[in-house]
Amino acid sequence: MDPATGQIVLERMLFSSTVYPADYGFIEGTLAGDGDTLDALVFVGEPTFPGCRIRARPVGLFRMRDEKGPDEKILCVPLRDPMWSQVRDLSDLNPNLLNEIEHFFAVYKELEGKEVATEGFGGREEALAVIGEARERAAHR
Repeated sequence: MDPATGQIVLERMLFSSTVYPADYGFIEGTLAGDGDTLDALVFVGEPTFPGCRIRARPVGLFRMRDEKGPDEKILCVPLRDPMWSQVRDLSDLNPNLLNEIEHFFAVYKELEGKEVATEGFGGREEALAVIGEARERAAHR
């Protein structure tokens, strides 16, 4: 999202046939350490569309580092989807899904010649703390 125009901007084309393991977006009103809005993965049964706003519950986070430094991804479930209603924390997610997330982010920039380091997962409380810090950062921008 371009902050000046409010328009959706194509920021990245994947250089390989990999696909994001969930809908990928951002949390409004935040500013991550890399200067962008805080990234979010939302687990949905079917892909949505660009610009779709999803009310979601943070359940964990994925830690990684790229060429700009730390780049956390908040893991979320949609509030109105009964398939995810029992998921409250990272430990409620299928370990295979977590493996898929880690693998995707380990290789998604490989063909661009950029290095990425995956640094594991954190639970709901850590995700909420990161969101709080990002909101505070945005408020003082």
